Amino acid sequence: MIDAILDPWRDPVTLRAIVEVSLIGVAGGVLGCWIVFYGLAYGAESLSHGLFPGLVLAALLGLPLLLGAAGGLLVAALAVALAARVPVLDRDTPVAIVVTSLFGLGVLLALGAKTPPGLQGLLFGDVLGLTDADVMIAAVLVAALLAALAVLHPRLLAVAFDRASARNLGVAPFAADTAVLVALAIALLVAVQGLGNLLVVALLVGPAATARLLARRMAPMMGLGAGIGAACGIAGLYASYHFDTAAGASIAAAMVLAYAGVAAATTLTGPRGSDGLPRRAPLG
Repeated sequence: MIDAILDPWRDPVTLRAIVEVSLIGVAGGVLGCWIVFYGLAYGAESLSHGLFPGLVLAALLGLPLLLGAAGGLLVAALAVALAARVPVLDRDTPVAIVVTSLFGLGVLLALGAKTPPGLQGLLFGDVLGLTDADVMIAAVLVAALLAALAVLHPRLLAVAFDRASARNLGVAPFAADTAVLVALAIALLVAVQGLGNLLVVALLVGPAATARLLARRMAPMMGLGAGIGAACGIAGLYASYHFDTAAGASIAAAMVLAYAGVAAATTLTGPRGSDGLPRRAPLG
């Protein structure tokens, strides 16, 4: 039993992965609270899928994946912003079309006849293939992200609770929205190499959504989200190590199981309204 617990920490490859998923788990858990609160879960998925062509081009050209992700993210953000201005009945429709088109372009590039093998790692991640430099870059970006969120916390909170009254406090809702989106972009850059294009959203939404079921105030929700994100990341790596499953998929599965377990427990034991349905207290 002791060996089963300690063996992953003795393996340098798995140890790097543990550090990486702990970093992005904490960052995803904290930022995810704002993503959930601001209703940006669909935006997170859109940006993560839209940057896929940049990842593929970077891999094909032998460039750092972080550079490709940054370029793809910039193109995706601009395309989504332009598509959102198209006068249609549903604002999400043109955004979905753009994101699907970009993702399809990335798939076409990845499935070309001259494409080298191994690009499927861009879809599902390769957290076990990270280098010390990758982990160091992730640590710097996560530290910068958490510091920025700490400084902006009062302003983000003011807009989240009452957008109309926030202007009276000298807080511009547009600036707050932009700050959350920029933070989301940084988090995607950190997490996409380890979890891949398809699974990264699980880490940005799952821990925060789980914490929301347990917390009534924003600060405890962030603490719980960070802890759940890191714990699920490590649990997924343990499952991958001992059962020989894909690391990224195991981490995503741990996030889903955590949410499902907490949701089931709160449904059975939580307070209920007059309609008999579970009642969730508002954040205060």
